[in-house]
Amino acid sequence: MICKLHLMILLQALLITFVACNAPPVPLDDIVIEKTSVPETCVRAVQSGDFVRYHYHGTFPDGKKFDSSYDKGSTYNVYVGKRQLIEGMDKALVGMCVNERRLVKIPPKMAYGKDGYGDTIPPNSILHFDVLLLDIWNPEDKVQIKTYYKPENCGRTIEVSDFVRYHYNGTLLDGTLFDSSHNRLRTYDTYVGIGWLIAGMDQGLLGMCVGEKRIITMPPSLGYGENGDGSDIPGQASLVFDVVLLDLHNPKDGITVEKLDVPETCQRKSKVGDFIRYHYNGTLMDGTLFDSSYSRKRTYDTYIGKGYVIAGMDEGLLGVCVGEKRRVTIPPHLAYGEEGTGTEIPGSAVLIFDIDVIDFHNPSDTVEITTFFKPSKCDVLSKKGDFVKYHYNASLMDGTLIDSTHSYGKTYNVVLGSGQVVLGMDMGLKDMCIGEKRTVVIPPHLGYGERGVEGEVPGSAVLVFDIEMIDLEEGLPDGYMFIWNSDVTPDLFTEMDKNLDGHVDPVEFSNYINHQVVTGKGKLAPGFDVGKVIDNMFSNQDRNSDGKITADEFKLKDEETKEHDEL
Repeated sequence: MICKLHLMILLQALLITFVACNAPPVPLDDIVIEKTSVPETCVRAVQSGDFVRYHYHGTFPDGKKFDSSYDKGSTYNVYVGKRQLIEGMDKALVGMCVNERRLVKIPPKMAYGKDGYGDTIPPNSILHFDVLLLDIWNPEDKVQIKTYYKPENCGRTIEVSDFVRYHYNGTLLDGTLFDSSHNRLRTYDTYVGIGWLIAGMDQGLLGMCVGEKRIITMPPSLGYGENGDGSDIPGQASLVFDVVLLDLHNPKDGITVEKLDVPETCQRKSKVGDFIRYHYNGTLMDGTLFDSSYSRKRTYDTYIGKGYVIAGMDEGLLGVCVGEKRRVTIPPHLAYGEEGTGTEIPGSAVLIFDIDVIDFHNPSDTVEITTFFKPSKCDVLSKKGDFVKYHYNASLMDGTLIDSTHSYGKTYNVVLGSGQVVLGMDMGLKDMCIGEKRTVVIPPHLGYGERGVEGEVPGSAVLVFDIEMIDLEEGLPDGYMFIWNSDVTPDLFTEMDKNLDGHVDPVEFSNYINHQVVTGKGKLAPGFDVGKVIDNMFSNQDRNSDGKITADEFKLKDEETKEHDEL
């Protein structure tokens, strides 16, 4: 009896255990949400009335899949809170962020209820959805702008009808990159506000300044709308553009000139037809250096207003002073236009030149002479043929010292008009008296010309000489290398022919002339090599070039015909 009782208790326990293990699940009263992935930042969460794009997997509690947007190759796009979804999904999406992932369990009463959905979903089914939110927007949305970098100096901003050059990365709201100008290694160049861009970009670019970086977010109504672009941008997609502005101008723009440094004194300003030497750095508006004369260690030399340089530079170089520094900003239609240079300068680029004017002159210029000291007694003035001794400091127009006699500790000595100095110096030294000081400005065509002097004087350089006349020895009349200071002996040939052999050899001739100079009876042209002058005199008398002068060959100046130079 006791054994039967124990057996019955055991059977009842087993029955209770069996029933408990196979009992149906407790019905859900509400959705259950498990956040499986949440982004670090959530700029915006879904609200009722928003439009969303999301991917999902739909499964039953046993894991069997009944639907998937991934299998269809496109997101599910729908308004939230407008009964376009089952009640449970409408509720589950509220509060989600882009790139958030949720596992949602929906009871039958908030899904397809007792009727189910055709052959796909049986009656009274609990549904599981693995949801990934990709996009949110609202019909009331406008363009959103977030500037994350702005230059300190923002003098000009984009206005309607401006032409701009910018780089961008274009992404969907979930961060998927659909386009990038950086990948193409070329800016996007366009007019703003005249319909060349999607409406959201037309609006988002307004007010930007060069160098500014901003994020422009736009709803599909201001982007590519319901249909997308047919390739990388899906329909109904919000777009995000990360933009950096590199350049802007307007077709009506002229050049702008900013004077950075102007000398206190400016005796002369450049004009059309002048030849100018200047240094420059050429940059784009974003600061990218495309060219520099400094890197070549040579000025840029050109005529102004003659079409030798771009139109904007021709204009920007007018009215400058030597030593002036200015910044010239040139729109592309006055520079290299839509094509650019093909290498360093992009098409439609605004150019900025920082210019330092070294010198300029005009081909019609002559020597400029300014006397800044003159002795009270200034009777004897220098002229052609005179032998002069002077000190000088030579510099370029910008003040760069190129040479000085003071550093050598001796004067510079020349015969005026003999070609021993450049023509401009010959002109500048005339009509000076001993002790006089003057400044002589010499244009290159009267100086060292286009080539200059390698390592010393740049080509086409204007030269400035500060001169002090130290000594002056009067020269001989034009055309003479020797003159008599006293009456000439009537038997000159005999006096020269010391050995009485009937001819005068070079030694006899040289000894005689030197003796006349020493005794003061004659004078050689000063400033020349005495030996060479006497040799030249001998050659002029030696008519047949046999190395000796006969009585028949010997003639004085007043006896000579115009065909020969003589004693």
